[in-house]
Amino acid sequence: MARISTKFLTLLVAAFVGLTSVAVAQTVPAPGEPRAETGGAQTLADILRRQEQQKVDDSFRRDNIGNPETAAPIDGQLGTRGGVSDSEFWRAYRYNELDELGTVRASAKGPSGDTSVTSVVIQSTGMEWLSFRKGPLKDYGGYLLLGTIGILVLFFLFRGRIMIDGGKSGKTITRFIGIERFAHWTIAGSFILLALTGLTQLFGRFFIIPYLGHEAFAPIAIYGKWIHNNVSWAFMLGLVMVFVMWVSHNIPNRLDLKWFAVAGGLFSKNVHPPAKKFNAGQKVVFWGVVLLGASISVSGLSLLFPFEMPMFAATFHHLNDLGLPQLVGLDPLPTDLAPQTEMQLAQAWHAIVAFVFMALIIGHIYIGSVGMEGAFDAMGSGQVDEQWAKEHHGLWYEEVTGKPAYHDSHPAE
Repeated sequence: MARISTKFLTLLVAAFVGLTSVAVAQTVPAPGEPRAETGGAQTLADILRRQEQQKVDDSFRRDNIGNPETAAPIDGQLGTRGGVSDSEFWRAYRYNELDELGTVRASAKGPSGDTSVTSVVIQSTGMEWLSFRKGPLKDYGGYLLLGTIGILVLFFLFRGRIMIDGGKSGKTITRFIGIERFAHWTIAGSFILLALTGLTQLFGRFFIIPYLGHEAFAPIAIYGKWIHNNVSWAFMLGLVMVFVMWVSHNIPNRLDLKWFAVAGGLFSKNVHPPAKKFNAGQKVVFWGVVLLGASISVSGLSLLFPFEMPMFAATFHHLNDLGLPQLVGLDPLPTDLAPQTEMQLAQAWHAIVAFVFMALIIGHIYIGSVGMEGAFDAMGSGQVDEQWAKEHHGLWYEEVTGKPAYHDSHPAE
């Protein structure tokens, strides 16, 4: 009896070892293959690369989720889960390869292509977006704004306020009528509110909560978001009005080259290049406002209506067709984006454009206020001194008044 028991136990152990070796042979890489030393699991090198936010090829996990089509029958050996083990099931869960019934898709090998918002359970790019928002976006965006202010302070110390070289004449001329000033202040006022509330949302956690606490910051964030979402409509209205009224005056021409050649006289006294209603510097601001404003409006609408206005998959597709990523040495951009990824990209792009926009407007505010004598009057009362008009917009002054702006010689157009 003891001999029979020993033989039976030996056969049982042998069968177990045999079955185990078969299972291991199906999942463990052969010697010499990648990750053979870890039995197919991630290595220390994978972990270190991920911590350094470097790209890691995780196909060894993404593709290792079983395959019901080639599985053993559920009533056969190793078929109790239809060929999908617990670890494979959770990998499928991790990589969004479960169907609506919670079973692994029969054709699941890599991304399934199902990009409906309800299909995504775990989404890795959310952490990448959060790291970008808390790191490079906050840091470099802050450096850009502080750097812009610093440069303007140095410029003011070096150049001082740009005065009217010929002195005020005491006579004024209409520079902008009421509807033009309304459009300007609509876009200007709304932009300032949008900038302040946007910066509060981004920097509040780092610079407001430590001093005021979470309870005080909560209503600031809530009302700030409400203001940001609703004032955006006024900004877009002002943007359209400004574009319609001024686009014809901001078409580049050869006079702009003369203006750039002397930097508009910003660094020298008694230097006044010829200009019409808008000089080259103002044209740069105009097109910057229009293009950046349009871009930030589109991304803002995408955020106002979540998952309804995806932009980046189609944009990346067109960029790939043009070969632009490859031209700068990059791989083709991804075009199969989950809805959450679209939202994260929209928010990141919205913030990046906003920082560039704010830097541009800070410079514009400087010139239009403390930087240049008489400039604010153009948008304040709409009336500017005639001598100011002669010096900064001589050709426009001649068109409006019929009087010569230049005594020595008339600048050629």
